[in-house]
Amino acid sequence: MTAHPSGRPSRRERPAKPALTQDGIISTAVRLTRAEGLQKVTMRRLAQELDTGPASLYVYVRNTAELHAAILDELVGTVDLGAAEGAGDWRERLVRVLVSYTTVLFEQPGLAKSALVARPSGVHHLDLMEVLLALLDEGGVPADRAAWALDLLLQHATATAAEHADRDGAAEAEADRRSWDALSAALLGASRTRHPHLAGLGADLLSGAPEDRLRWGFHVLINGALDTPRPPQA
Repeated sequence: MTAHPSGRPSRRERPAKPALTQDGIISTAVRLTRAEGLQKVTMRRLAQELDTGPASLYVYVRNTAELHAAILDELVGTVDLGAAEGAGDWRERLVRVLVSYTTVLFEQPGLAKSALVARPSGVHHLDLMEVLLALLDEGGVPADRAAWALDLLLQHATATAAEHADRDGAAEAEADRRSWDALSAALLGASRTRHPHLAGLGADLLSGAPEDRLRWGFHVLINGALDTPRPPQA
């Protein structure tokens, strides 16, 4: 038999490709996200990785936004929900789960920004919400407050991670350092006449390790849910 002119096997000689499945598509998308970042994971790039056409993927995933939501849900599946069962006060266990969730978002730049708008509804995200609500219930937070507190706690985690989402490159890191230096200089040099409160707090405005501030914010929200009734509904 004459060899193929290009030296590559013809389409007929190639092994059959595995059939496309939604699980397989999402699994490949998660792998690409870890390797190249979420912003690079488009329907076209995913189709290329799967050796198919973009149109074939739309049978399983309607658009890039839905694809990113599915990726987010898969990665949320790596949150340490077991922290809810450990020893310690229910507040501390709740904060440990939330810190784990925030860490997952930090590990993939761009994922947090997607979480702000994607409104994930997959099973892993529902598992996370269920664990958080169970801990709020254990702590005696009334059910109506827990329903709203859940949203605030996840927003705090997601917004904190999203604030740093574009700072993974050298240029972004340098721009962030410059803006931080400018803010620091402005706060430390605040006029005691025009901005007496800023001048009085001084370096304390900039103090604290990022994780300490993140955890403190969670505790503020948790304690606020315990002590703040919801407004009456019309």
